[in-house]
Amino acid sequence: MKLLLLIFGGILASSCATEWETNEISFQESPERYSPNWASLDARPLPAWYDEAKIGIFLHWGLFSVPSFKSAWFWYYWKTFKYDDVKAFMSKNYKPGFSYAEFAPMFTAEFFDPNQWAEIFQKAGARYVVLTSKHHEGYALWPNPYGLSWNSMEVGSGRDLVGELAQAVRNKTNLRFGLYNSLLEWYQYSYENDKANKWTTRDFAVKKCMPTLKELTYWGSEEFLAWLYNDSPVRESIVTNDRWGSGTQGKHGGFYNFADKYDPGVLVPHKWENAMTVDRNAWTYRRNARLQDFLTPEQLISTIVKTVACGGNILVNVGPTKEGTIAVIMEERLLQMGEWLGINGEAIYGSVPWTSQNDTLTKGVWYTSNKDRSKVYAIATSWPGKSIVLASVNPVPNMSIQMLGATGELQFIKAAGGGLKIEVPRPDEIKSKWAWTFVINLGS
Repeated sequence: MKLLLLIFGGILASSCATEWETNEISFQESPERYSPNWASLDARPLPAWYDEAKIGIFLHWGLFSVPSFKSAWFWYYWKTFKYDDVKAFMSKNYKPGFSYAEFAPMFTAEFFDPNQWAEIFQKAGARYVVLTSKHHEGYALWPNPYGLSWNSMEVGSGRDLVGELAQAVRNKTNLRFGLYNSLLEWYQYSYENDKANKWTTRDFAVKKCMPTLKELTYWGSEEFLAWLYNDSPVRESIVTNDRWGSGTQGKHGGFYNFADKYDPGVLVPHKWENAMTVDRNAWTYRRNARLQDFLTPEQLISTIVKTVACGGNILVNVGPTKEGTIAVIMEERLLQMGEWLGINGEAIYGSVPWTSQNDTLTKGVWYTSNKDRSKVYAIATSWPGKSIVLASVNPVPNMSIQMLGATGELQFIKAAGGGLKIEVPRPDEIKSKWAWTFVINLGS
């Protein structure tokens, strides 16, 4: 299978989602041309599928999954920051003089079943999945011909992990597949030389990045994006984020993700994404993680609801193990997310922000709407009890209210202080376990 790596960005890191192309490609020019400058590139409309999708899954997988301690920045914390807990971990568990490169043969992925992963992602209710093809350590999960044999095919599992997962997602699900690729590579000799020269030289760009990424570098992001939007085989469906070099976050690119775990709590006018993680303390699998380190299903679903109400997509991260498994608690959270979306997805997928993002009286209630504004979805992230008051919605003629996961219409009256007072079904009459969606039909 011939692989084409398309989704990259930023000196720090980038993630975006696209359809994966596995066949021979003929490059054709787009009828509409974008110039290699931000004024032109930023004018490109974001493909509609992305906003409609709302839910993605993020996978941080790499050599850091071998020590599975602290963070994906393990190597940097050990050798540059010299954190005491990381140094103590290495001293206690590995021989003197052990190098980071010696982790590579231990990255075995012997239990990696891409079809099983794809099935989990489908059941989780995701609409796209993003895999770390290469993190800051430089180790690639595909047979990168420009990486000095520093990849999963040549040392470690002996497998093209990117290609296998891409094929499984494409063949077994209706999800879109995307890649995260960090251009930063700690301790890579030409990168370190360019860094020492204050980026006045381009050895890393010319000798390492450009052959692999069609001149996708912190020196030439605009040129790459112009090619991506104009001439690449996924030019109609590709989405990119805002991590394209210093000063681009929240200003340039496709959708914005501003910062990790971005949670504005208000409507953001530009399409954005909340990249967040099930483990509160790390993006990677950690062997020493404790139960309280993981988001509860209530917390995860509340984050989804709040993000979508404020106009965002959410990218839910889990960290696989070096053996190629997804930890049971992370799989459970994904499946619980899917269970909730299976009942309440009408209020999430394809929705648009409403005039109010959250209720002005009742805390924990967030709003979305369908595209023609004939329905408002009020999602209560905590159990409301026998009744709930929605101060942000006033009664109108021919209004009716239902709850997703329950049968029949709900009784309501105009609340004393304005808004609606709605009678809530008993818990045993409702399928949803964690957050509850009131469908308010606004009539004609």
